[in-house]
Amino acid sequence: MQEVTLNNCDKAMPVIGMGTASSFPPAVSTETVKSTLLEAIKAGYRHFDTAFIYPSEKHLGEAIVEALHLGIIKSRDELFITTKLWSTFAERDQVVPACKLSLQNLQLEYVDMYLIHMPLRLSETIQKLPVPKEIIHPLDIKGVWEGMEECKSLGLTKGIGVSNFSCKKLEKLLSIAKIPPAINQVEMNPMWQQKQLREFCKAKGIQITAYSPLGSNNTFWGDNRVVKCDVLTEIAKFKGKTTAQVALRWVYEQGVSLVTKSFNNERMKENLQIFDWSLSEEELKKISELPQRRGFSMASLYGPHDIFLQLDAEI
Repeated sequence: MQEVTLNNCDKAMPVIGMGTASSFPPAVSTETVKSTLLEAIKAGYRHFDTAFIYPSEKHLGEAIVEALHLGIIKSRDELFITTKLWSTFAERDQVVPACKLSLQNLQLEYVDMYLIHMPLRLSETIQKLPVPKEIIHPLDIKGVWEGMEECKSLGLTKGIGVSNFSCKKLEKLLSIAKIPPAINQVEMNPMWQQKQLREFCKAKGIQITAYSPLGSNNTFWGDNRVVKCDVLTEIAKFKGKTTAQVALRWVYEQGVSLVTKSFNNERMKENLQIFDWSLSEEELKKISELPQRRGFSMASLYGPHDIFLQLDAEI
């Protein structure tokens, strides 16, 4: 597994992570979830991405305990665990307690990366969609980031970063941060290439991690336009690879780390097999010319409120 060195983080991060968002398929038992995560560790995954709002922190914690018990890994230090501060805890005095709650769920003493999940605050737990306008508030970036920095100084996390932040939001954060963010986790794939954001983050020393690198097909926000893309499929046939592998390789060649997800053991392994080959200049050019459209829209998921519309419009 290739690794990337992060700014202001005490540990290198595996380039490919196993995502655990959007839960597992309905009616799947806890034991099945745990065994799926164990299979991922056996397959070679060492980075696992979760969040307080996902129903997977506890499952992942149980899988780590089992992996240690079975000797699949010798130490928790072999794993890189990312989790996220949910928006209902996005206040200065709630950040450290929220991180500790996630650590309790994960049965860990520390995580390797703690991210602000979204650049906004929710004053109540989401009970229904769309979200009522009155519970949505702008993020106090200075106060919340101070809480994130405290998590790092207390040893609760080795690194801190953000998710779903635009160039504009990052500029504001960088102007007040004592510890700059190591990561910005955003949607990115060949159909949503995020060129401007990539260039900005590279210049500022912020590592982008791509979520939905395959378009998050079979989720309520994603679609199949990546895995069914004719250009990617044509390249895949020529190279003897899968369309998914071509998409993931393209992300990797942009200098971006990624979080992918599959509950199928074979595809889980295939998603790791992107390091011993490369895309040609001609293939990269064809991919660069693909039509662009984001898959995940905050306004379409949470409601067409001003703050979500503004966040979606920012680059």
